[in-house]
Amino acid sequence: MSTTTVAVAPLTTPEAEALIDAARGTAEAAGVAVAITILDAGGHLLAFRRDDQAVLIAGETSTRKAYTALQLDASTADLVDAVQPGGLFHTLPTALDRPLLFIAGGVPVHRDGRLIGAIGVGGGAPDQDHAFATAAVKALA
Repeated sequence: MSTTTVAVAPLTTPEAEALIDAARGTAEAAGVAVAITILDAGGHLLAFRRDDQAVLIAGETSTRKAYTALQLDASTADLVDAVQPGGLFHTLPTALDRPLLFIAGGVPVHRDGRLIGAIGVGGGAPDQDHAFATAAVKALA
């Protein structure tokens, strides 16, 4: 029995910057000041941008949203119910000493079906942040 491993190109700095530009453009068009974090598959920071007028906490929330989306390979918008009482991940936010944040705005980035990074957006309402992150990922594809 033979197995073949297919390498998938990692998320690059130019791609990370393109994700920032796409999310920022969408947010700007909506009149929302945001912070945007891009992480590679290892959870390392590739790019970050906070608009001058974004609330200061947006930088932290964008990073935690990206980290959560990366670690669980899922959109944070899809995980909100899972941390509610009785949900599958109800105790996860307190069980780990990690910067997880279960608020919409974090989206994993895939290439050829493989996880290569994540984007997190903070500063708008959760549904806005999710829309900005999703638009950026779609623009990258």
